[in-house]
Amino acid sequence: MPRTPARLLTPSALSVLGAAALLTATACTAGTPTAHKTPASARPSAATSPPAPRVLTQAEAQAALVTAADLGEPWAPTQGAATWRDGLLKATTESPACRRLLDALYADDLFGGDTGARAVTGLDDPLDQTQLRYQVLALSTPDVDRTLGWLQSLPRDCGTFTAVTAHGAVQGVTVREADLPRIGDARQGLRVTLSSETADGDTTVLTMDVAAVRVGDDTIAVSLGGLGDVSPDATRAAVETGVRRLAEVRKSGRAQI
Repeated sequence: MPRTPARLLTPSALSVLGAAALLTATACTAGTPTAHKTPASARPSAATSPPAPRVLTQAEAQAALVTAADLGEPWAPTQGAATWRDGLLKATTESPACRRLLDALYADDLFGGDTGARAVTGLDDPLDQTQLRYQVLALSTPDVDRTLGWLQSLPRDCGTFTAVTAHGAVQGVTVREADLPRIGDARQGLRVTLSSETADGDTTVLTMDVAAVRVGDDTIAVSLGGLGDVSPDATRAAVETGVRRLAEVRKSGRAQI
């Protein structure tokens, strides 16, 4: 059978087919979900890091020191290092941890190493024959916390030991934890007693209270010692007063920026 010749599409028919194809493509596109890009200006910005804490300046550390007026009578500016410092605190022992404590007490430096700002003052109580040393320091938080951890370990590791002074006198040393006010971000207190006999058979007892408190990124350190009555209330008063003074200085410094 002869084949029927193909029919040619007229221009009008081609137009109709083109329109139908366009409508089909549009319908398919409308049914497919598409990703909508948020304009860069509308995107939330990445979380910014908090500003680094402002480092305590030397002038601020000096202003944060406690004074004799802060603690009241009978405290007065120191007249020099106490005689018992060289005679009794300059001592050594076999245990490295306990020797480190004796060295820190003698040098009046619990933290050691290089620091930023550091201010120191000394006060004397002529009635009880005691001497107080007060420091304000700018130290890194990890370094301070490591030292506080070491101090906390001393009642366990060096609760009782024997030390020998530079003059050959044998001392019995005890280390106990001391209560401090719940102030600052971290703190540790110790009471250290060093007992020895004189050539005449008399007993000499040196009592040392030690306290360190971290307040934010700043640290205060207090040592109070004497051969007579060493009241823990004086150490606590120095710590409480010092933390308040440091907060005032910090606040004043921020207001001036």
